[in-house]
Amino acid sequence: MQINIYYGGRGLMDDPTLFCVGKMQEVLEELRVTVETYNLYELKNTITTLPQTLKNADGIILATTVEWHGIGGYMQQFLDACWLYGDKELISRIYMCPVVMATTYGEREGKLHLSEAWEILGGIPCNGVCGYILDSTVIENNSDYINIIERTAEGLYRTINQHIPSLPASNHAVKQKISITKNIDLTPQESEQLSQYASDEIYVQRQKEDIQELTTLFRDMMSSEEKDDESMFIKDLKNTYQPQAGMTGCYKISLGNGMPLTIAVTDSDMNCFYGDVDRYDMELQMPVDCMNEIVSGRMTFQRAFYAGDMTMKGDFKLLRNLDILFPFGV
Repeated sequence: MQINIYYGGRGLMDDPTLFCVGKMQEVLEELRVTVETYNLYELKNTITTLPQTLKNADGIILATTVEWHGIGGYMQQFLDACWLYGDKELISRIYMCPVVMATTYGEREGKLHLSEAWEILGGIPCNGVCGYILDSTVIENNSDYINIIERTAEGLYRTINQHIPSLPASNHAVKQKISITKNIDLTPQESEQLSQYASDEIYVQRQKEDIQELTTLFRDMMSSEEKDDESMFIKDLKNTYQPQAGMTGCYKISLGNGMPLTIAVTDSDMNCFYGDVDRYDMELQMPVDCMNEIVSGRMTFQRAFYAGDMTMKGDFKLLRNLDILFPFGV
């Protein structure tokens, strides 16, 4: 069995997190576990390559210190790298134990943040440990505190050794239905090279000038098509609208490039147009083909969401209201 420890603090001598992971490492090594420790502050220039170190790990410990607010930049960079470059199939089999010590407020929030992040990555979070420790000597000289840390390490070993399953988490559904991200087929080194281009002001300015030139070139060619786009779906929405008492809301529907389709409903009144407003109650994103299926009655807004053809942000109840207000299939 191998367990990797990723420490995201600054490596200060009196950091209570260092004492915790050191004690956990002692317990794990007594159980004949191979333990590898990665201090992120020492590897800050190569954090994007660290997801490769997960390949041989059966479990990991994510340890960090809350010094003022949040889990700290090094740990967040490591989680970002796991999301962008990590093997999600591999991560789905790895158990994670969060360890968060705070010298200020926020240890519970930090522990929860690590657990939620690992769930969204597809991994399996375990019971961790967190605490408010203003002075590291407090925890070092307290046998009860040390016993809690040791039992946490033993619990992690037992969980991995017995392959204890966990119930499905809603974070997995969020990942599949809403948080849809594009695959990045770039290595960390290639991404870093692209970042260097993005920081080159001369290069960026030249790209902006080229884009402006192309925009001017095709503006006249697309003007007639834009006029048609500005009236697309509006007539269908107005003809199908069925007012419902108490149903109000402002919806933003992004159909790709161009201005979003805004639908504003206030009891019996409904207004729809292409343009932005200051505030929306719900935002939807779908391709034009999907919207065509809906207005033709072959699809509903809810079915489009469940099928993964549409993403949304906002109250799910408002999504159900759309199918009531616009019953295209009836």
